[in-house]
Amino acid sequence: MAKVLGIIGGGQLGMMLTEAAKKMPEYISDVIVLDPTKNCPASKVGAKQIVADFKNKNAIVELSLQSDIITYEIESGDSEVLESLNNGMTINPLPSTLKIIQDKYLQKKFLHENGLPVADFTKIESLSELEEKITSFGYPVMLKARKDAYDGRGNFRIENPSQIIPAYEQFKDRLLMLEKVVNFQMEVSVIAARNTKGEIATYPLVENIHENNILKMTIAPARVGKKISDEAEKIARKTMEVFHGAGVFGIEMFVTLDDNVLINEIAPRVHNSGHHTLQSSTTSQFEQHLRAILGLDLGKTDLLHYTVMCNILGPKDFQGRYEPIILKPEDGVYLKMYQKDEVKTQRKMGHFNLVDEKNTKDIDSLIKKAEEVRNLIKFHKQNQ
Repeated sequence: MAKVLGIIGGGQLGMMLTEAAKKMPEYISDVIVLDPTKNCPASKVGAKQIVADFKNKNAIVELSLQSDIITYEIESGDSEVLESLNNGMTINPLPSTLKIIQDKYLQKKFLHENGLPVADFTKIESLSELEEKITSFGYPVMLKARKDAYDGRGNFRIENPSQIIPAYEQFKDRLLMLEKVVNFQMEVSVIAARNTKGEIATYPLVENIHENNILKMTIAPARVGKKISDEAEKIARKTMEVFHGAGVFGIEMFVTLDDNVLINEIAPRVHNSGHHTLQSSTTSQFEQHLRAILGLDLGKTDLLHYTVMCNILGPKDFQGRYEPIILKPEDGVYLKMYQKDEVKTQRKMGHFNLVDEKNTKDIDSLIKKAEEVRNLIKFHKQNQ
């Protein structure tokens, strides 16, 4: 019997999960999202919406009463409320997993305790402790808010003693951790899935280029050798094993200067660096996530075509309602806008995939072409 799917979060990831669900009517009859933004992206592609904060207990309970299965597209749900639900529906990934990942210190501690490679880290509970730990770690270090931080918004890189007090005061009254800065040659990620039967599948390693702490471009496959690629896949598989539960996870990693692989952060959901799978793979990460939490066999993850994904971010020059973005039809260019009503600076408004459909496997030419396409995208104020 087809199930009602509940999603905590109705942004672009919820939108693309909803679109994938609509293609699986034999398994999913309806989608309901919990999101504080009225007319959120998911609601515009057919999801019903409960308008409330992600942590609103009553709203989470309401979502659970209307759903057969709950998942998330954002880590902001109240994991304790989710853990307390006991009305017959299932939640995946597990609330216990969400609880660990929501706290960056607990996440790193869990990974370290399970033998997974991470940079040196410690929790910070006072200014004097911060000063002491920096002395043992050495500069530079990264001070991080442990909870409710993403896209670098909860990070402060400390390069010298004069920055210690400003960094600490920026995060006043928040739980903190300190991390040794990793000298890396590349940021990479693996999109991995585990279904309710314990089957694990991984997509090929991709390379991520960030600008101002926000993902700018994903290159599939990553420009690395087989040894690094195999090591990253091995780490991703072990990560999925120790976390249990089901779903797609985005596992972000660093490739260090001496070719080691360290886990940076984990997202217990579909991930920005997996958007290329919409065109590069037989099974998109969104369909894969649904297959995983429904207990179906996982889909194929082979890379059919080299692909470059570019995020489309809100520009600095204006905020507000905007004219639709239109790209001239071109072979291999797939534009995906997220139907957000208003543009804001650095807000993720959409993405495009540039696909090597002729299978030339010339990744450098693909990157160059992607930059050219990106420069064609302009936001214009909507005519009143």
